[in-house]
Amino acid sequence: MSVSHVPPSDAASARLVANRVLATLLGAGLLAAWLLPFATMSPNRLASGQTVGLSEALSAWQVIALLALSAVLAVAALRRPLPREIAHGVVLLASLGLLLITLYSLGDYAQHTLAEKSPSARVSQGSAFWVMVFCCALAAIDAFQRASSGWLLRLGYMLIVGGSVAMLFASGHFDDLSIMREYANIRDNFGDQFITHLVLVGSALGPALLIGVPLGLLAHRRARLQGTLFSVLNFFQTIPSIALFALLVAPLSALGNAFPLLGEWGIKGIGAAPAIIALVMYALLPVVRNTYAGLKGVPPATVEAARGMGMTARQVLWRVEIPLALPVMLSGLRIVTVQAIGLTVVAALIGAGGLGAFIFQGLGQYAIDLVLLGAIPTIVLAVIADFTLQMLVVLSKPAGTRR
Repeated sequence: MSVSHVPPSDAASARLVANRVLATLLGAGLLAAWLLPFATMSPNRLASGQTVGLSEALSAWQVIALLALSAVLAVAALRRPLPREIAHGVVLLASLGLLLITLYSLGDYAQHTLAEKSPSARVSQGSAFWVMVFCCALAAIDAFQRASSGWLLRLGYMLIVGGSVAMLFASGHFDDLSIMREYANIRDNFGDQFITHLVLVGSALGPALLIGVPLGLLAHRRARLQGTLFSVLNFFQTIPSIALFALLVAPLSALGNAFPLLGEWGIKGIGAAPAIIALVMYALLPVVRNTYAGLKGVPPATVEAARGMGMTARQVLWRVEIPLALPVMLSGLRIVTVQAIGLTVVAALIGAGGLGAFIFQGLGQYAIDLVLLGAIPTIVLAVIADFTLQMLVVLSKPAGTRR
């Protein structure tokens, strides 16, 4: 009989480190801060910049604060010093502190550096900045998952983080950053494109729910249709997004030319119409599958009890099956919403507008900050939508199972 042998060094580290995820994130953040550039100083909007390390960009108190909070996270990752629940709270607070100091330090560097430079000079975020921000976010997410915290605590933490970052923006602390100067140049157009992005997503989600939920119910009621239905919907998912947008251009253009009234209503080869149709096609599978899974997960005994009480089939559906299946159905909506927010970026290629217009415009001009101006709001919008719908999923569950 063979006995597995654990090297003494690995066994010792396993006894010492309680949270390997946090230790890995902390190590990655420190390595990035040491080896990668924290910021980039460019003479103008398009020229390649000179990299600036963390020690050059930050003042003494900022470096000390980062090191102190990193030491706190290191202690929280160990097995013995802190009780488990206290350690999770320490991680959440220290991660928030690290995030805010990282953001503040970048804005502070841009302010005092550009004061002595020409008006065309730019300060952009370096790779170390992004790694540190992502490590802070992942550390907080890991702490929430380990603590099995309730939705109220998560909501409160998100509001504190969002409010703190919003205050930094509102105070003008980031105005000297290159990305904010890009925003100042397109401020009016940015608002229009942001609203267009939201309208496209909402215009796709509505029809997807109106079509997908009845199809999911049909798949639940008619087992023989499941294979054919899901095969067709799976086929839509295999088509690349750009290809699907392109495939819709020709038939919609021909339809708009054949029927001028449809063209007046916006049914044409480019613009919002093909974008919305493609987004609906992509959204159908998650909606149908989660509706089917939610209804199938309703205990048969519960349905039989409702029928025994004299409920009609419609009453059983609306009062028993859908309420019990709602958490799974909302999970499908959560997937679809995040997916639609991302795919709408590609719709800018066919003239639909949205935040993707800045991404492709920036790529054409070799202006990375303009690309980020479209990408970062898209990511933030997806995160907010995901968190909001996750809270709705939790609230739709019975009171005793809300986590």
